[in-house]
Order: sequence, then structure tokens, then C-alpha cells
Amino acid sequence: MGYKQGMGSRIFDILNYAFMLALVVVMVYPLLNVISLSLSDPDYIALGEVSWWPKGFNTKGYEIILSKPQLYISYRNTLLYASVGTLLTLLLTSLTAYPLTVADFPLKKFITIFLAITMFFGGGMIPTYLLMKELHLLNTFWIMVIPGSVGAFNVFIYRSFFQNIPSELRESALMDGAGDITILFRIYLPLSKALLATFALFSIVAFWNEWFNALIYLKNESKYPLQMFLRSLIVDDGSASSQYRNLLVNNEVNPKNIVMAAIVIALAPILCIYPFVQKHFVKGAMVGSIKG
Repeated sequence: MGYKQGMGSRIFDILNYAFMLALVVVMVYPLLNVISLSLSDPDYIALGEVSWWPKGFNTKGYEIILSKPQLYISYRNTLLYASVGTLLTLLLTSLTAYPLTVADFPLKKFITIFLAITMFFGGGMIPTYLLMKELHLLNTFWIMVIPGSVGAFNVFIYRSFFQNIPSELRESALMDGAGDITILFRIYLPLSKALLATFALFSIVAFWNEWFNALIYLKNESKYPLQMFLRSLIVDDGSASSQYRNLLVNNEVNPKNIVMAAIVIALAPILCIYPFVQKHFVKGAMVGSIKG
């Protein structure tokens, strides 16, 4: 006998679909608007007639952005920050969370309380800057990857996920002569692929969007990430305007063409990565929050 859906359930489904469709439109429209502005004719942009579909066709903004050497330098820096920072974040967070799952670890309670305190209290911007200065990290590669590589909230999620792994696996490995490092890298981490994939994407996106630390701690433009390059365009309302004044005067390009083209180029890698990792979100983020 088949299940007959009631009227209330049907109404709920209809409203749910309508809400999700509206949510998709709200999220997709800004992206389509950015792409449209990057490709539209300057006259239509000036008149404010561009919405979700390009009017005319103009690639001058992309040509200007792609001709800037700083774009490639910033892209290289961001790729390095994101890759090294993500690996460091996953490694250090795993190494911090694993001992907290061991029942006889003597510092378990102290470290847990210490991490919890850091979630509510911080030193502030100036003390943090002075600390980075004393550690000789200012204007270095590591200033972009070490601070914030271990977060208390992430550690607790990792700990909860590890606690869902049967303790018998660790006990069996100990009886076979394995050490805790071997157990972590040969048993726990291979069983935590969903968790690692989820937080790897979170970390990549965070490093990809990072600009504030670069603004405060970096002085050399050769170390600037991609978002600092975008910031210079937006703050200057199209930094290429002075260099390409003739194009602007002749109405061959609009400053928004340049800015939006840069945003599209910066977004492309994240948009390509996201669909492949998105499937791990529910399992990786929610399963670890069930216990602990």
C-alpha cells in the first residue's frame, strides 16, 4: 500500500520549493550581475540598464586586467597562501584535537578549558600586531598562514568527529605496537575524509578572501594576495583609469568593466572547486557535532 501525501504536507513542499527557489535567485543574481557588467557596453553601464544579462559585448575590462603583472603576482601569492595555509590548518588542528579524545591524556581538561576561553576573549588588534612584530613575522610569507591556523571551534568539531570513531580501533592498534602518531595518520585521518574535505574548503575560501591581515602586516606589494589587488581597483574606482585614460575618454571601457572583470577572474577558481567538495558538507560538519 503506497503512502498518500496529505494536504498539509503538499502545502509545506510547495512553500519549501518556493522558498528555496527564491533563495537561489537571491544568491545567483549578484553573480550574474557582476558577469554582465564585466561584459557589457560602457554606454549601457553608464545608463544603469545592465541587470542579469550583458548588453552589448565588451572585453576591454578583461584585457586591461589580464595585462597587469600585479594580477599574476597576486594570484601566485594567494595560491601559495591557500595551499600552505590549508595544509597547515588541517595538520595542526588534527594534532591538537586528537589528544583530547584520549581518555588518559593528563592535560585534556586544561587544554579544553584553555581553548574554550580563547573563544570568548582575545587580545585585540594592537597587542596582536605587537606580538607578530616580536615574533619577526611582519612582512613575511608566514604572517598570512600561521595566525589563525588553529581555531578553538574547529578543534572541538574535530574532537567530536574523532570521538565518533570506535575506540576499539585505537586499542587494537596500541596492542599491535602502533604509536599515537601512527594511529592518527593511519586510522583516524583516513576515516575522516568528509571532515577534512569540508574544512579544507572552508580554509581555502578563508585564505582566498583574506585581505585585512595583508593590509596590516604586509608592506611589500610583491607579497600581496589577490584580494589586495581587487581592493586597489575598488578603492581607486578602477586603478587602470589613469593608465588607460584614453580608453575611458573614448568611452571604450567603463571603470565597472575593469572592477567586475577582476572580480570574475578572482571568483573562478573557488566556483570550480566548490561543486566537488559541497557533497561532504552535511556529513563533515554535522556528524562531528552529534557527540561531545
